[in-house]
Amino acid sequence: MLKNYLLTAWNVAQRRKLFTAINLACIVLTLVVLLVVTALLQEAFYPSGVEHRSNRFLQIQLLEATNDKQTATSRSPLGYRVIDKFLKPMQGKELEAVATVSGLEPTSVIMDGANTEVQMRHADAEYWRVMDFKVLAGRVPSADDVAQGRMVAVLSRSMARKLFNDPAPLGRKVEAGAQSFSVIGVVEDAMHLNAYADMWVPLTTYPNTMYRQQMTGTFVALLLARSPDDLPAIRKQVQRIARSMDFTGDPEFTRGQMWADSKIDLFARMLTSSRDFDADTGSVTIGGALSGTGLVLGGVGLLMLLFMLLPALNLVNLNIGRIMERSTEIGVRKAFGATNRQLALQLVLENVVLCLAGGAIALACAAGVLWWLEAAGPIPYLKVGLNLAVFGWGLLITVVFGVLSGVLPAWKMSRLDPVHALKGAA
Repeated sequence: MLKNYLLTAWNVAQRRKLFTAINLACIVLTLVVLLVVTALLQEAFYPSGVEHRSNRFLQIQLLEATNDKQTATSRSPLGYRVIDKFLKPMQGKELEAVATVSGLEPTSVIMDGANTEVQMRHADAEYWRVMDFKVLAGRVPSADDVAQGRMVAVLSRSMARKLFNDPAPLGRKVEAGAQSFSVIGVVEDAMHLNAYADMWVPLTTYPNTMYRQQMTGTFVALLLARSPDDLPAIRKQVQRIARSMDFTGDPEFTRGQMWADSKIDLFARMLTSSRDFDADTGSVTIGGALSGTGLVLGGVGLLMLLFMLLPALNLVNLNIGRIMERSTEIGVRKAFGATNRQLALQLVLENVVLCLAGGAIALACAAGVLWWLEAAGPIPYLKVGLNLAVFGWGLLITVVFGVLSGVLPAWKMSRLDPVHALKGAA
């Protein structure tokens, strides 16, 4: 039976080539957009490459400080003192590493009389454990480099070529921000939130040590768990630390809050400005389920569904027109005993087969679009591909798309009266 359905679907597609081409174009365009968006979202929130461990690390981006009467509030990136005094001493079998890295610091590099703007980060040795950079030449800073404050630097591949026209300029000097660094390594370009930069230097190479005493600053804390199952326990530990933070020396603030978030939680929290509420203490706390992730994912899913519905409605109208032309065929099949269920299943299967063909074309086209995005460079250092997960989502979207655009025409076809159908009337 299935073989007959597939042969019928092929013959119908061959019968009206223009109609088939219009259907395929609509399907391909829709699926290419959905596949590209899905691939970019996956790379942003569940990446491979440098941040492939993001499923088991949390990031703390902000410190919110208030006083007892909540008459003053300050919200800013973490200072080094918060990480060094409160987060670095964290203990537990769930925690593998606590890393410190600065935000992007635009810095002027003078090379052969030319001034080049470089995005630089200061990082500790643990940062290179949490991130999994592909080292192309040399090495990354060690714990001893950081402890001794050695003036060493790691460059991204693109910046190494731009500054030195050399993929491995080991030992060469870089003059950045009135400081001189010796290049000890070159790593693959990376565009992820915590990995994107042109140049990395040890945390201890700041010109002065004032940063060590600051509660607010430009830093991010990365907390690497031993497994994804350990993340809730780490969040609770951070919550306890936040409640007991000491703001001695700052008369304006008495307590602080932090949010230990996954990549998608952080995006949702920033987008929705949500703040978790602790019913036990009546205060705003960290890392709960109210980061707004569900709302954001629901919104993305709804937008994708609506985007699919628009071309699906167009295909419904086209399919209904095709049915009217096949009314005689439908009448003959009904006269020979075909049931409404069999007829409906046939049209739905025809539509799904057409959508699967469009899905195969769309996968190739989406791969081409992603290749163009990487080559053209609108997103710096973008590396993304259609992996098995994206292919699976694409296949699911294709089947859903085929069913959505085929159910209504199939239902209308199956209800045709056989006498009227044999006369060519709907």
